[in-house]
Amino acid sequence: MLAIKLTVPIACWRKGYAREFLESEKLPPPATCYGALLSLVGETDRRRHRGCRVTAGHCTPLGSPSTVLRTLWRVKSNKVPQGSGCNARPDFQQLFTDTTLILFCDRGDEQSGQLSLEDRVRTALKNPASVERFGGWSLGESTHLINDVWLLEEGIVDTPCEVFLCDPKGDLTLPIWVDHVGSAGTRYAVGKIERITQLPEVSRIPKLA
Repeated sequence: MLAIKLTVPIACWRKGYAREFLESEKLPPPATCYGALLSLVGETDRRRHRGCRVTAGHCTPLGSPSTVLRTLWRVKSNKVPQGSGCNARPDFQQLFTDTTLILFCDRGDEQSGQLSLEDRVRTALKNPASVERFGGWSLGESTHLINDVWLLEEGIVDTPCEVFLCDPKGDLTLPIWVDHVGSAGTRYAVGKIERITQLPEVSRIPKLA
C-alpha cells in the first residue's frame, strides 16, 4: 500500500447535493483523491485504473470551516456568455484552511499486466522527470492547489489521522465514482471516519469500480 502526505492551504470538498450553500465534506471523497492521483501521474483516461483502492485521512484538527461569498458560474441560458448575467450568481461556500492529509492507495483489483496507480504514483514522486503532465495539481477545485507532498516510505503512518474507511453500519456516504453526464452512474461507499495510527486494512479502503 502507498501512503503520501500532502498539504492543501485552501480547499472545499463540495457535498454532492449542495446547491445555494456549498457545504464541504470533512475529507476529500475517494473519487476526488483518485482524480488528484491521476493528475499527478499525467493520466487523462480516468478508467485506466478502475479497481484500485483509494481513501484519505486528515492529520490536523480541522476546526470549523470558514464561509465565503463568491461568484459561481452556472448554465441557465445559452444566449448569455458564461459567467455573465443569469449564468453567474453569488453563493456561499465553506472552506477549510491549512489542512494536512494522508492519501492511501492500493492496487486492489486493477488489471494485471499494466503498471498500477500505486506504482505510478511512487515512481512520479521518486523521479518527477519521468512524468509528463499539465496544469496545476489540486485536490478538489482547480484553484485549490496542493502545496507540499511527501512519500511515506514503506507506507508508514507517521502521525495519527482520521480516515474514511468502509463500514456497512457507517454514518457517512461518499462518492467513489462520479457520473459527469447526469448522475445515474455515480456510485458511493458507506463508511465512517476512524482514528488510526497504522496502515488501515486494505479491504476497508473503498474500491473504485
